[in-house]
Amino acid sequence: MRPVGIYIQVPFCQTKCTYCNFHTGVAPRAAYAPYARAVEREIRDWRAMFATAHLESAASLESAFVDTIYLGGGTPSLFDPADLARILEAVRTQFACADAGREVTLEADPETITPEKAAAWLAAGVNRISLGAQSFHDAELKAAGRLHRRADIFSAIAQLRSKGFDNITLDLIAGLPHQTAASWQDSVEEALRLRPEHISIYLFEIDEGSRLGRELLAGGTRYSAAAVPTDDAMADSYEFACERLSRTGYDHYEISNWALPGFRSRHNLKYWRREPYLGFGAGAHSFDGHWRWANAHDPAAYAAAIEQARLPVEQLEEVTPKQALNEELFLGLRQLEGIDLAPIEAQYRAQINADIGARIEELRAQGLVERSGSRVRLASARLAVSNEVFVALLD
Repeated sequence: MRPVGIYIQVPFCQTKCTYCNFHTGVAPRAAYAPYARAVEREIRDWRAMFATAHLESAASLESAFVDTIYLGGGTPSLFDPADLARILEAVRTQFACADAGREVTLEADPETITPEKAAAWLAAGVNRISLGAQSFHDAELKAAGRLHRRADIFSAIAQLRSKGFDNITLDLIAGLPHQTAASWQDSVEEALRLRPEHISIYLFEIDEGSRLGRELLAGGTRYSAAAVPTDDAMADSYEFACERLSRTGYDHYEISNWALPGFRSRHNLKYWRREPYLGFGAGAHSFDGHWRWANAHDPAAYAAAIEQARLPVEQLEEVTPKQALNEELFLGLRQLEGIDLAPIEAQYRAQINADIGARIEELRAQGLVERSGSRVRLASARLAVSNEVFVALLD
């Protein structure tokens, strides 16, 4: 069986970003340790809980070999490192884990990092830090509701490096309120000067359920709603980043992700390649190749289920062949190497409509995709408008 990834969800933040509609929230520090104990217990008891619920979805994962672990959220770096260490120890106890080459990622906000925490994370087995920088301009960070400032990013990187972290990924967002072409270009240049091993760049998306999204729908101006750059400006920002990162030695391997040689995100590649992963914690998702399931999003409901030795799953779905085909196309095309249609056509022969080939040819004629033999990939000049391709191609 292919190696499995483990995802640990920490749904707490110090504050909620204005643009965020994730299942996260602000909670008192007193809630952190009890939640960590619930996650630890879920990991230790998950086989028994699945057996009690008479669900076969995870049967194929019982003897799983784990080679990636990702602690995300939320802000896992808020937690006491000792609690995170116990969670990681539970994973190592319950699963066969790779030693050499294992990737263990922790998401962290710059202002939460201290030398003591960095040393403790490393000792616990964390070897990769995902740093939510988002911007190097204080006005943009403040408008977005972020607590850190430009100086905190430099301080965080320095502290991580001093303790021995040699695998750091840094997030930037193109299109934040008040962002200009000049400020964006400066953020990209500052990121390049820090030389993280990996950089993720996301186009700013306004979710209708976020504070900023609701303000925009109401025609208001709070949360800098009137200062969001245009779609064209965001596309220009993305293209600038593509050009600069490619000239600086970064491999553009997925629409939003660049890596120095040998530093691609192995955990996230599992999602894009439809490989199995197990999620633990409130709102965490899992996939075994045929089934998807999700834990209760509410931390209190999740903790209550764990306390009662009940499976905390609130959603369970069998992936149909048609859904699987659409995922193969969508997730495969997000990767710059694209997809090989030959094995896809062989596996999903009954689900592939006769007009898929015609759709691909039409997209090629429009300059949206490139095709060489059976391999199809997004045209490099059209990555910023990839959603057009996905809408046209998927049923």
